[in-house]
Amino acid sequence: MESVSGNGSGDFPPETSASVLKDRRTDALGDLRVLPDEILCTILTKLTPRDVARLSCASSVMYILCNEEPLWMSLCLSIVNRQLEYKGSWKKTALHQLDVLDTYTEACKRTLQFDGFNSLFLYRRLYRCYTSLNGFSFDDGNVERRENISLEEFRKDYDGQKPVLIDGLTDNWPARKSWTSEQLSLKYSDTKFRISQRSSKKVNMKFKDYISYIQIQHDEDPLYIFDDKFAEAAPDLLKDYSVPYLFQEDYFDVLDIDQRPPFRWLIIGPERSGASWHVDPGLTSAWNTLLSGRKRWALYPPGRVPLGVTVHVNEDDGDVNIETPSSLQWWLDFYPLLADHDKPIECTQLPGETIYVPSGWWHCVLNLETTIAVTQNFVNSKNFEYVCLDMAPGFHHKGICRAGLLALDDGGFEHIEKNSMSHENSSNYSDHTRKEKRVRTCQPVENTDNGNCTDMSSCDSLGDLEYSYDVNFLAMFLDNERDHYSSLWSSGNCIGQREFRDWLWKLWVGRPGIRDLIWKGACLALNAGKWYERVKEICAFHDFPSPPQDEKLPVGTGSNPVYLMDDYVTKIFVEGGLEASLYGLGTELEFHHLLSNSTSSLKNYIPSVLASGILVFENGSYRVIPWDGRGIPEVIASSNLISPQHKEVDYPFGVWGKKQFEYQIAGTPSHELGNCDKSSSMWPYIVTKRCRGKIFAELLHHLFCRRDNLSSKDALNLASFLGEQLHNLHLLPVPSPSPNHSIPMVIGDYTESSQGNGFSKNTDNPAESELFVRILNRRRNNVTKRLSEWGDPIPSKLIEKVNEYVPDDLSVFFDIFKNETEVCRSLTWIHSDVMDDNIYMTSGKNISDPCMEENMHVTRSDISNGQKHSWHPSHILDFSDLTLGEPILDLIPIHLDVFRGDSRLLKQFLDSYKIPFLRKESLKDEAQGNRSDQLSYRTMCYCILYDENVLGAIFSLWKELRTATTWEEVEEKVWGDLNNYAGFS
Repeated sequence: MESVSGNGSGDFPPETSASVLKDRRTDALGDLRVLPDEILCTILTKLTPRDVARLSCASSVMYILCNEEPLWMSLCLSIVNRQLEYKGSWKKTALHQLDVLDTYTEACKRTLQFDGFNSLFLYRRLYRCYTSLNGFSFDDGNVERRENISLEEFRKDYDGQKPVLIDGLTDNWPARKSWTSEQLSLKYSDTKFRISQRSSKKVNMKFKDYISYIQIQHDEDPLYIFDDKFAEAAPDLLKDYSVPYLFQEDYFDVLDIDQRPPFRWLIIGPERSGASWHVDPGLTSAWNTLLSGRKRWALYPPGRVPLGVTVHVNEDDGDVNIETPSSLQWWLDFYPLLADHDKPIECTQLPGETIYVPSGWWHCVLNLETTIAVTQNFVNSKNFEYVCLDMAPGFHHKGICRAGLLALDDGGFEHIEKNSMSHENSSNYSDHTRKEKRVRTCQPVENTDNGNCTDMSSCDSLGDLEYSYDVNFLAMFLDNERDHYSSLWSSGNCIGQREFRDWLWKLWVGRPGIRDLIWKGACLALNAGKWYERVKEICAFHDFPSPPQDEKLPVGTGSNPVYLMDDYVTKIFVEGGLEASLYGLGTELEFHHLLSNSTSSLKNYIPSVLASGILVFENGSYRVIPWDGRGIPEVIASSNLISPQHKEVDYPFGVWGKKQFEYQIAGTPSHELGNCDKSSSMWPYIVTKRCRGKIFAELLHHLFCRRDNLSSKDALNLASFLGEQLHNLHLLPVPSPSPNHSIPMVIGDYTESSQGNGFSKNTDNPAESELFVRILNRRRNNVTKRLSEWGDPIPSKLIEKVNEYVPDDLSVFFDIFKNETEVCRSLTWIHSDVMDDNIYMTSGKNISDPCMEENMHVTRSDISNGQKHSWHPSHILDFSDLTLGEPILDLIPIHLDVFRGDSRLLKQFLDSYKIPFLRKESLKDEAQGNRSDQLSYRTMCYCILYDENVLGAIFSLWKELRTATTWEEVEEKVWGDLNNYAGFS
């Protein structure tokens, strides 16, 4: 760089006129001179705008580096806290975001001359920023082109096999004429669209501001509208196009629109913008239709990593990240290095043409001019198994799917051999001490016959193994020691773990004609074959019928495999590993024993227990050990899982042992929990009576009803039912902790109090409350980190303020209160998981025993003919997450998942619940003005400290809260109605 525009010249020494210029880099950079300019520029992007401004005053070279537009673009996008509006330069735009643009004035507008400094890196980047693609010559490419292709031809020749460019699919689309920059500006000028850019924050721009930006920008990688929510912002756009007949088979369409992963995008970008090298999420396939402009495509088959691209696969959860240059940089800097046989498949896409990209194919797109397009990803019969494979736990197979044999490490062949010989063995634990990411990159290697070669399958180190993008080949790399139910779920998966199980179950129920295919996918992703084998062993031992073929898939969305057979339900405990599973079953059995000896009517609404025990695999065969929760079975005692102090307790895996276990793991990130995802040879299980009717979640979907279509009376009845049963649950006696359940004081469990003694302010809390406080305080200690990891849709501004909102010591929430007839404790039994898949509903027929009602079937024709069915709640299911806690904790999943934030249903629930969540009003006078005694505040704090992402549900239900600037706004909107509740109606 020979000159830049600056804001003053007084900070730098005058230039010399010597005939031989001295390189100013040495003096201007000091010890930093040893770093390449690329590294220096990368370091600068990690600083704040204020720090960059200060650093620019250090020297002339720093002044140049700190005033680079690409740097300020990166800084601006990292601090975006409002709608983005381009101000002519990225530095001015960043200052506008910081509210200092109006006070910013340049001291001097003359150009500063800095002789004696040059940078090839900066020059190349400047060239990419200002280059025009009009002068580049692109041929038609070598992707096959077709027109008037039939569905049969497409499935036979292309589907799941290779890309194809198809013309004529959009001839009848209104979008062919209306999707131009001018036409869209007229209708959607003030509409906000999402911008895709390398930033952790979601960026929105009004369409008129975006059009103004692309007309004046000179960015190497310009902002790109890549909006998966465009149908919400501009629903009329959906009327302008339809899914082409070749791609209408989509297995994700069994999910409601708000449940399915992102699948359709509006794409608008100027010249030089585009999508860098990637494989589509979840190994889905895609179609992309261009309506305006020209696009250049480059594609490689699965496993063929493009030159210059690096693939990172996390060994803990299999999360895949790809390092790649921008599409423009790749074409300018890497493409010329390729030998002819290493070049990608290419084509130039014209308006009206649709390109099909099969599962697993690498592709890169460069916009040759301003383009407007629409694209959708889909799952069909050809890629379903690959999508399921990609959801399986582990990392080997994810790397192989994308990077081919490059992803094999030194032990790769041993891993394949072990998988081929795998059997269930408790000693086969995977090594989880490795936290680093595996890095695989494709670089040219010398080949004496062909020159430079990037075909890694020819490397001698890989032996005779030949890569094949075949699901049977790829499945060899699955980690058989990791199981879906107990392993980490990759944050990069296109769908959540619970949602994935829900998807498979809905496919199984809704599309019986493809059950063979669904079963194959479930065996890959869920280990469904092994779980089916285990449940049959349990059924055989107890003389129960095994699940029939049409019910061999685990049902519902729960975190443990559950099976239905005749009048029985079998659940195998897996989630969290063996120790967590034992506490889950032990606590549930202790609860059922207590309930059976009580007079509570709650027992009429909970399925009875028929059998329980532990399934053990040893010496190549299974055996079943019955267990009612009392004592410690020999097979467990010999595993050294239980400390000696627990052996004298009646229910060693009961609720107080479980609370201790919760204390031990509280605040610990999932990937640091140790052996929770290791293979086990023991599985606790429980068999209960089967309820007839419909699970509430299934009723809403499979009977073509939605919550807003459920009759008002039925919805209110459900709210009343839940209020009554939670009333009964929270009044049940709680077992007293034994002396063996004491836990030593840990100073770190408390933040320092105002007295400075380092302990809880309320040292007189009952023992039952004290343990709960310590668990909460542990979760509170890393709350910012946990919320940051969850990320979108939780607003970043709120994450920054969370420590100011949540009290330092959660003991301020605890109290004991009573009325004239009963004592209400701060700590009660907590179900923890009353959600729409744990509520059973029966039809409006006269049923004497809801547990014996025959399954109801309501068809689509019933709905279309206006036939209505009345549904009544009959049972609450799944008590494996039972624990002790504040009663308000049970309200959180009910209000967010069952009621979906409906304040009318919340009020009905409270009217039936009739127990105060706080002290009686007369006992609260002394606490007037204390925020911790506000129900809305306490509940909001518990949402923040919840061990699952409850906040994600809140900001999904109340989208307007994503712009909230304080937690108090969220609290009032979601939980404000609670402050009017007193209890004891």
